[in-house]
Amino acid sequence: METKGTRLRLLYPDIHGLERGKYLLGDWSGTAAFCIGVYPLTFDKEILPVPNTQFDVGLPDFEVHLDRESLRPGWEDGTVVGLGDAEYRGRPAPWDPRHALREAMGWWEDRGLTPQLAYEFEFYLLEPDGEGGWRSVDMPSHRVYGTGTAIDPTGVVDEIVKTALACGFEAESWGSEYDTAQYEVNIKYRDCLAATDDGFLFRLLAHEVAFKHGYRTTFIGRPFNDRGGSGLHVNLSFRNEDGSNAFHDPSTPDGLSTLARRCLAGMLAHHRGMAALLAPHVNAYKRLQPDMLNGYWANWGYDDRTVTVRVPPGRGETSRLEHRTADGAANPYLAGATILHAARLGVEHELDPPAPQEPGAPVNTQVRVPATLEEALEAFEADEELRALFGPELSEAFCILKRAEWDRYVKNVEDPTTTDVTPWELSYYVPFF
Repeated sequence: METKGTRLRLLYPDIHGLERGKYLLGDWSGTAAFCIGVYPLTFDKEILPVPNTQFDVGLPDFEVHLDRESLRPGWEDGTVVGLGDAEYRGRPAPWDPRHALREAMGWWEDRGLTPQLAYEFEFYLLEPDGEGGWRSVDMPSHRVYGTGTAIDPTGVVDEIVKTALACGFEAESWGSEYDTAQYEVNIKYRDCLAATDDGFLFRLLAHEVAFKHGYRTTFIGRPFNDRGGSGLHVNLSFRNEDGSNAFHDPSTPDGLSTLARRCLAGMLAHHRGMAALLAPHVNAYKRLQPDMLNGYWANWGYDDRTVTVRVPPGRGETSRLEHRTADGAANPYLAGATILHAARLGVEHELDPPAPQEPGAPVNTQVRVPATLEEALEAFEADEELRALFGPELSEAFCILKRAEWDRYVKNVEDPTTTDVTPWELSYYVPFF
């Protein structure tokens, strides 16, 4: 794409999934230096004692190098946007979530399979509450699966989607969700890294377009006690070297290949260990409750929205597995890597999935997601196979950061075991997600 005379907004993800970056001006090369201390930072900018990332090594530089294949038109005038890969002392930075996803992809690519993902984002639209916070926009005419002014009277969500299309996002559809002021935007299925870049940047674009008009989007799992939560449904399949869908097998009764079934089995076998990466915030566990159409139980089913891994009805080129535990405040790079790693373990160990959940029948498993972020971190650390695939540096840094989040929550709420959304969660997470 043409870049002459434009500035580059060079971005990369931190461990939380926040965008970090710089504007590069003039005859930019696509490389910029940053302080390594960005990786141990909490949301409130405390530098935690993550080994080799802070004062213990003198807070040195690392470099971010533009991935030119990620370049796209920006949503700011005279700006192009690109994603970068972090390098530290001549090697990929082990704390870089984009590198973690590349590593997860590599195992499959070595076997002639190209991972493909699609992210379905649900979010709420907020307006200022007059007291320095945010509240849901008022929308008496809201309806499920609505379109037009009935569900978007401000036109803000329509502008978000139009801007995304102008910036090269292949959004396929959007509309209202079940609860008032809640929306879903679906972005086209594509190869894993590009799809995840789309997810990472779409969330940022949505925030910035909304904020320009005085509104706020929030992707956290459950912002309101009187409404349902917002999920991030991650769809997975693999493309064979001949371009065909590796999850499809017309010779089986359900049209699913052995590969699909083993990937599904791996996800269920590591259900508890995956949770911290898919739901990495205190608030996520207020959404992950029984009977809330999310990935609570370690179960699966055919075209069933009550289970964790839904097998949509399409076959052939549309064969896929839809994982439903994550929410939109997850780091999409770590969420994608987690799903790929769990699927890999199902293949490596030749696992078979349990029987599918029968719609309307009693739940057919006792395995559920952890009850809190603290419990989820314990489950991740106990899942030695899954944790090892992320490497010791990233795993340790992630757990240190997230334990600090849990500690802040415990110190600031009267009852940390409550399943109600607390004011602390909204003040801590909504400014970022």
